[in-house]
Amino acid sequence: MANGDIPEDANGHCPGTRSDSAGKSDACQGCPNQEACATAPKGPDAGELIPMEAKTAMFGSPELGNQNAVSIASTALQLYDYSLNKKDLVVIAERMANVKHKILVLSGKGGVGKSTFSAQLSFALAAMDFQIGLLDVDICGPSIPKMLGLEGQGIHKSNLGWSPVYVDGNIGVMSIGFLLPGPDEAVIWRGPRKTGLIKNFLKDVYWNELDFLVVDAPPGTSDEQISIVQCLGATGIDGAIIVTTPQQVSLIDVRKEITFCKKVGVKVLGVVENTSGLCQPLMDFKFMRMTETGEHIDISEWVREYLREKAPGLQNLIACSEVFDSSSGGAEKMCREMDVPFLGKVPLDPQLCKAAEEGRSCFIDNKCQLSAPALKIIIEKLIENNGFSRMLHGFFSFGLYVFIQNMAAT
Repeated sequence: MANGDIPEDANGHCPGTRSDSAGKSDACQGCPNQEACATAPKGPDAGELIPMEAKTAMFGSPELGNQNAVSIASTALQLYDYSLNKKDLVVIAERMANVKHKILVLSGKGGVGKSTFSAQLSFALAAMDFQIGLLDVDICGPSIPKMLGLEGQGIHKSNLGWSPVYVDGNIGVMSIGFLLPGPDEAVIWRGPRKTGLIKNFLKDVYWNELDFLVVDAPPGTSDEQISIVQCLGATGIDGAIIVTTPQQVSLIDVRKEITFCKKVGVKVLGVVENTSGLCQPLMDFKFMRMTETGEHIDISEWVREYLREKAPGLQNLIACSEVFDSSSGGAEKMCREMDVPFLGKVPLDPQLCKAAEEGRSCFIDNKCQLSAPALKIIIEKLIENNGFSRMLHGFFSFGLYVFIQNMAAT
């Protein structure tokens, strides 16, 4: 269709999502997509629109290879800008004027625990009595509502703008997940529409005053990442935390993410190696015996009873196993090679996975006894290394909070 795709639930005589009259014509009145169509950028995909000079800037010319890519990457960003104008940037700057610090959470690889880290970072900073905003710009796979215990919530509009959904009074959350009609609804959008929604999140959400805005981005170095850097660049981005797992399959792509940050001028605050070995108390493991036919028989109770009777001293041991191959040195070695800070390792802790599934902080009880201390060290290092500790009444405020919460739980 010349005017672009027509959504399945569109009104009759829909002009198409890429038409200049999308969301504005008489046929659009009352359509559930009207607002999204009216505000989204029009035209073909960004990839179809990028002129040759921009492609040369990003990827290098066939004649020169990619030697000119780094030097004119900022030019490529400017040429890519099809949905932002100066008025948009002014409005975004006004919205961000009351936000003291902006932190991006990125990864070149999907499934590394980036959203889990974003959620727990927000919980931790909120526990220090900071005012936190958590912006989920993973348009096609929004996990943040689930991980903050906010599934089924909706957002409201006021004369000040869209209102975030709040957790514990000092974590405001915004995600496309709050806009979808159901949890199984797929967002089948091309790049420009994603860019348009991210712009709207930054222009139209009333965050009030924030100490930190944490932006949870999808994996990669494309539309969403470029859009957020464009939109927030002039307002000052403190930097990016990059999450990876130890194996080369992840590190190969995470190296690209670090290169992206360097090209677009975003400081790498540090790298977190997540799922760095499976660790859990020995008595929490499930023990199986395999028969000659390959059948698995659960003998967990027998093993636990045996340990209690014959080797009680082993009951308090922590068992660890390497899940991913880290023989190449993992994230720590990569950080040395690429000259970026290494913040630390977080083990694969089934209790942390459960906390994420239940939408709760891993710091409020003793259940995440292996992952919570590792995350605490990483977050305290992040705060100290980047001068955020000046905002605290005392550097050990977070540790004191965790102690009080643990005492209350016992």
